[in-house]
Amino acid sequence: MEKKVQQKYLRKIFLGFINIHILRHANKKPFFGSWLMEHLEKHGYKVSPGMVYPMLHKMEEEGVLKTEKIKEDDGKIRIYYGITETGKKILEEAEKQVIELSKNLKK
Repeated sequence: MEKKVQQKYLRKIFLGFINIHILRHANKKPFFGSWLMEHLEKHGYKVSPGMVYPMLHKMEEEGVLKTEKIKEDDGKIRIYYGITETGKKILEEAEKQVIELSKNLKK
């Protein structure tokens, strides 16, 4: 039971960090979903399309991300995710809180 509880809480924390990571990259430049999955994997996050795309869609519905369909040179249409003004405000506050929390973790 203890291991199950531990996994449950670590997943909640993990998802919060992924949301911040998504906002951070959307703030730099728009990205598409498969790029995000590859990028997160490089950072050690094991993610699947069944996890990432619902997160991106929910963030769009909540008004923190916006989408744009762009036709690539190969003719493929990709959906790019960018940050909204609301998303920028949330990212700014989240970054402040993460910095403050990380300082307190070392005490």
